[in-house]
Amino acid sequence: MNLLVTGAGRGIGAETAKLAASRGHAVCVNYLRNRAAADAVVAGIARAGGRAIAVQADVAIESDVVRLFETCDRDLGPLGGLVNNAGILETQARVEAIDAGRLARIFGTNVTGAFICAREAVKRLSTKHGGAGGAIVNVSSRAAVLGAPGEYVDYAASKGALDTLTVGLAKEVAGEGIRVNGVRAGIIRTEIHALGGEAGRPDRLGPTLPMLRAGEAIEVARAIVWLLSDDSSYTTGSFVDVGGGR
Repeated sequence: MNLLVTGAGRGIGAETAKLAASRGHAVCVNYLRNRAAADAVVAGIARAGGRAIAVQADVAIESDVVRLFETCDRDLGPLGGLVNNAGILETQARVEAIDAGRLARIFGTNVTGAFICAREAVKRLSTKHGGAGGAIVNVSSRAAVLGAPGEYVDYAASKGALDTLTVGLAKEVAGEGIRVNGVRAGIIRTEIHALGGEAGRPDRLGPTLPMLRAGEAIEVARAIVWLLSDDSSYTTGSFVDVGGGR
């Protein structure tokens, strides 16, 4: 299967790309700014005998998304799966401190970007359009359920929208050979916490979780890759919570 993983230069996306490649999938590694990180993921996959390419694109820009998919078509061949992983957040803030510009940035990447990527994937995967079917996995967050009060209600709301996309799209294309599922990540050790102004957030919150620790990106990647695989062939419109019991 040829896969496209957005936001795959680091964190959960990078671990997903590497794990998928180890299972025999060719991977298009999308990144926004950090070309060196994406190139390192591709190089690691190549050293292990896999096949991958790195493609820069901002998923919040529709023309970038179209170019991203067209590049993957040309360089890898027919698409078999999409992982909507790209996501952003901003500095921890209460709702009364959040302005429209911040909302536009977060929803532009986390919601609009995911929708447009899903659109391009459906055009390629759907049997209605001559495709062979495939799978889409949307990387959400436990924040969509918990609300992230006092920190990231806007981010949580964007992931709630992503969850609704997951359910609606799953029902829409289930008869066209496409499965659509979500993975809700909990407190995971990735660089995204630094964007929120608290790089040590996993260390602070990890001991408060039922499993007494924060999670690792590879633990989320395993759930994603399972949902892409034939092992989950009768699973669609569902969510796997990878949150240590939170």
